[in-house]
Amino acid sequence: MQLTRANIWYLLTHRSFLIVLLIVNFLGTLYGYYWYGWQLAITEPIFYIFVPDSPTASLFFCFVLVAWILGKSWPLMEVLALVTLVKYGLWADVMNILTLIETGSIGWQGWMLVGSHFAMAAQAVIYLSKYTFKLWHVGVAAVWTLHNDVIDYVFGQMPMYRVLADYTNYIGYFTFWLSIICISLAIFSIKWRNHLPK
Repeated sequence: MQLTRANIWYLLTHRSFLIVLLIVNFLGTLYGYYWYGWQLAITEPIFYIFVPDSPTASLFFCFVLVAWILGKSWPLMEVLALVTLVKYGLWADVMNILTLIETGSIGWQGWMLVGSHFAMAAQAVIYLSKYTFKLWHVGVAAVWTLHNDVIDYVFGQMPMYRVLADYTNYIGYFTFWLSIICISLAIFSIKWRNHLPK
């Protein structure tokens, strides 16, 4: 079979592939919550939902994949997944690269995090044309995302990279603008989808 854009899209949206992708994301989500276990152990319960950012992003995408597998769509989960997967996928990569610059090494686990978080962001972008969310869904996702930034950098619940502790203010500023860029991506995707051939 000739490898064309249509064939690739057929593969990416095939039910069997979506099931495999769901399994991968579900396992990654479980590992992510496990990875945050030590931080959650010292976190006040009121902040639990805001601490494990990356696994919550992949959990949103799990809900999206379940809906697609069932032949349905869940627009609010789609936009939450898009914004947070791209945001925290890129955020974690930048933090790991900064850690590498600061310490000279991040070990195999660090590189595993770089690869897996890049894949998180990539999968969210790959499915841009399949999303069905509207502008009001983006508004809800924007509130969630920016509120999370406030919780992280005003109430001190950001993911802990101890070697980067001296740069927290700069990281918070970067994170805010990364949120704005990801929210803008979601808005752009609506306009882009509206111009796709029906």
